[in-house]
Amino acid sequence: MVAMAVKVYGAAYASCARRVLACLIEKGVDFEIIPVDLLSGEQKKPEFLKLQPFGMVPVIQDGGFTLYESRAIIRYYAQKYADQGTDLLGKTLEERATVEQWLEVEGQNFNPHIYTLVLQLLYFPKMGVPQDEKLIRESEEKLGKVLDVYEERLSKSKYLGGDFFSLADLTHLPFTQYLVNDIGKEYLIKHREHVKRWWEDISNRPSWKKVLQL
Repeated sequence: MVAMAVKVYGAAYASCARRVLACLIEKGVDFEIIPVDLLSGEQKKPEFLKLQPFGMVPVIQDGGFTLYESRAIIRYYAQKYADQGTDLLGKTLEERATVEQWLEVEGQNFNPHIYTLVLQLLYFPKMGVPQDEKLIRESEEKLGKVLDVYEERLSKSKYLGGDFFSLADLTHLPFTQYLVNDIGKEYLIKHREHVKRWWEDISNRPSWKKVLQL
């Protein structure tokens, strides 16, 4: 029986959807994007809320299985298809624990500050919302401190989880793309030798280039 394509509800330009799409491409999993227009509020419609009660994207449907939250989704597919495509989890218990550690670092330490910067510097101007200069300065300072930790880590290993590309790296792709290309803060990456080398590596993966073309 031929496996049906995974349905990914969301917008191909949305950061969290891009995280999921990059994972599916790395694992060689067929998918279909079901457009959900974030700007029109389609994700708040009752039919969508049946899939995701919090009204956020992405959501996947894999046969009869529905799952939301992008980091949960990429963990699911990395494990479900552990024997095909890129190994995104590591082979030993210790490697997997390290990958999980850096996944948590991204979610708890990296994402909050970069999310604030992207919101303030990219989206608020488009929405006509005033920027909070104090919050921007504070978020940039805090993100810089996080990236100092990354610089130390990446001086000792090629990737965050070890010497192999993993979910720990993949999960950083969407928002770091904004940081480097859209909000004028690329020096936070480029002025750190090992972080710069890491970013140039992971952002040039064929999977990510394909995601950016969707």
